[in-house]
Amino acid sequence: MGNPLAFLLSPGNEHDSTHAIPLLGQISIAGSNILGDKAYGAKVIRVYIIKQGATHTIPPRSDVNDPWPVDWYTYKERHLVECFFQKLKWFRRVHPL
Repeated sequence: MGNPLAFLLSPGNEHDSTHAIPLLGQISIAGSNILGDKAYGAKVIRVYIIKQGATHTIPPRSDVNDPWPVDWYTYKERHLVECFFQKLKWFRRVHPL
């Protein structure tokens, strides 16, 4: 539905993918399909997702030697996540629940 299950604020000078595994560790991902952009295609992240009993839909970067298949129809569902971040940027603050 596009709603966040966990949230992690990170410093602006660190890449978001370095915090992917700690963030995924906050929720139970077993049986889920994790959607991510090319920045999250690192092998360590993909292996973590598979070991947790989930699948991933993350496209490989263009410089990957052994690209993996991607379901592009499912990947389009990332639009919901992008809309959430656009709302955060639009309103420029997060309200407590």
